[in-house]
Amino acid sequence: MSRVPARGTRRADPQYAGHALHAEWTKARTAGGTIWLLLAVIAATVAVGSAVATATRCPAAGCGQDPAKASLSGIDLGQAVVAILAVLAIGGEYGTGMILLTLTAIPRRTTMLAAKAAILTGLVMVASTVAVLGSLLAGRLILPGHGFIPAHGYPLLSLADGPYLRAAAGSVLYLGLVGLLGLGIATAIRDSAVAIGVVLGLLYLFPVAAAAVANPHWQRHLEQIAPMSAGLAIQATTGLRGVPISPWAGLGVLAAWAAGAMLAGGLLLRLRDA
Repeated sequence: MSRVPARGTRRADPQYAGHALHAEWTKARTAGGTIWLLLAVIAATVAVGSAVATATRCPAAGCGQDPAKASLSGIDLGQAVVAILAVLAIGGEYGTGMILLTLTAIPRRTTMLAAKAAILTGLVMVASTVAVLGSLLAGRLILPGHGFIPAHGYPLLSLADGPYLRAAAGSVLYLGLVGLLGLGIATAIRDSAVAIGVVLGLLYLFPVAAAAVANPHWQRHLEQIAPMSAGLAIQATTGLRGVPISPWAGLGVLAAWAAGAMLAGGLLLRLRDA
């Protein structure tokens, strides 16, 4: 029987990483709540996006509405479920004490965290792809009946259209980065309830704080650094000159938040006892 190498040994990295990925995949697919949370991401995203599309009207040309953002508005709720899933991916192990078994099986802590991040991101992006495609399909079917027609300057929602493709792909990446943000924060905090509160606070309270600022200059800067406001700029397909930050730069801001959270979580994971 093969033995798992202790931390500091020089067993081949691909073999060790494969062992870590297999272990994390086994835990993810056998955990009772994982599949339900992934289905909840899809259901919440499509349901809210369909509801917003149903309520959105464009009675004349130049109505100022963005059909992509309306169809993908369910991401605003779906990200909360992704955050919960990400936090529980490691916070649940700390809560039950299973983290001790995990670190015994995979003593290289950063390898364990990287494997957990890879499995989590893969699962989230698969669910996000289904959710985004479902939301766009709903928008394509609903919005033309509400005035979003070529005569008003709005082509049908289609992935063949560059801006719509960018909004769709960017939304999938957005949810994947939210997952990494949640995983990093949960690794650093260890307590699931507190970590969920911190992640949701970063996502939802930042825009509220920005809206409460009276100075337009500072309000714009807050929107440029807020993970949710900046990240969701990737969905904008109209009025790009008026958004606080460009689409890809905004997604880069969220990526920086996620990278910082993962770096802090990984460092604290190495420095502290289990």
